[in-house]
This record gives sequence, structure tokens and C-alpha cells, in this order.
Amino acid sequence: MKLTKMSHSCVRLEKDGHVLVVDPGGFSEEDAAVGADAVLVTHEHPDHFDEGRLRTAMEANPAAEIWTLKAVADRVSAAFPGRVHTVGHGDAFTAAGFDVQAHGELHAVIHPDIPRITNVGYLVEGGKLFHPGDALTVPDQPVETLMLPVMAPWNKISEVIDYVREVRPQRAYDIHDALLTDLARPIYDRQIGALGGSEHLRLAPRDAVQL
Repeated sequence: MKLTKMSHSCVRLEKDGHVLVVDPGGFSEEDAAVGADAVLVTHEHPDHFDEGRLRTAMEANPAAEIWTLKAVADRVSAAFPGRVHTVGHGDAFTAAGFDVQAHGELHAVIHPDIPRITNVGYLVEGGKLFHPGDALTVPDQPVETLMLPVMAPWNKISEVIDYVREVRPQRAYDIHDALLTDLARPIYDRQIGALGGSEHLRLAPRDAVQL
């Protein structure tokens, strides 16, 4: 399985000629989801869910489909009849030939005064990769590659480190990093790498690795 990191929280996965894209939001490239056979969206915030990017992908591939939670599905189902599937915690499905399980129910707390929205993470290929969206959800099975939200209004580095320790992946790649400046990256790399207990890695946008 090939992993390509796009900007911020968007990733592209390729296997057997099929492409699965997760969270092509407004901080990601305009063509982040172009070529996708299936798109997964974790929640409705615009840095993860962008209707324009979804429309571009769906029009480029009339067979492409979307899997997401109800809050997002309700906003796009009319535009793509029969191509949008609603999922929630505990659901298992196949998207573009990838086996996927949904884990988690709520977005992390930004502030007690801000109501929490729904958020679902996606465990791909039996734990080969986990994308949690905007939450620190711990799946109930081992994870090989964790897509790690390193910098957000809802987290701090001690929580990120403890999350890696709790999930205990073989490796963790940074996501949710568009707000992280180049000055801060070495600090995050050093502390997460030293304290997380797993191999900590970072990919520049459009860089790819084989998992």
C-alpha cells in the first residue's frame, strides 16, 4: 500500500490500482482528491471537508463514492445521489477495495464553551493505517501506521505524546500540521520522537512511502 501525504490532514492511499483519499479539506491541494475511487471524510470542519474538492473528485470519476458521518453526508448526498454512504463508530465497509473500520464518535474538546461535533476515524486494512481525524481515538486493535495530529487548537504536545504511547503504533506520521511553522517542527520532532515510544516520521506534501 502506498501512502502519499498531502497538505494538512489529507492523505492518499493506493493499492492494486485503486485510490482512497482521506480528508481533502480546504488546507489541502486543490487536486488532493482528483483520481480518487473513494473518499473518506472524518468530520465537517473546513480543513477536513471541502465541498469544492469533493465535487472536483466526484466529477472527474463518475464511479467515485464518499463515506462519511451523517453531518457531512447530509450536506453532499443531494449533489451525488447514491454515491454517499453514512457511517459511524463500529461500522466496517469496503471502499475502493480497501477494508475500512470506523472508530470514534466525537471531535476533541476545543473549549468547554464550544459544542462538540461528531468525528470518526478510519482504520484501514486491518490496522495497517489509522487516521483519527480531529480526535485522539484509540482503536481496539493494533495499529501499524498512525497518522498523528501534531498541532491543532484542540491539543498540546503532551497529549500528542501520550496518544502515541497509548496507541503504540510501529510508526507515526505527522498530519494536521499546516499551522506548524518550520521553526517549531524540530521541537515537535525531537520531543515526540524521544518520548512517544514509536518511530516518529514526517512527510512533505506529495511525498510518498510504501507501507
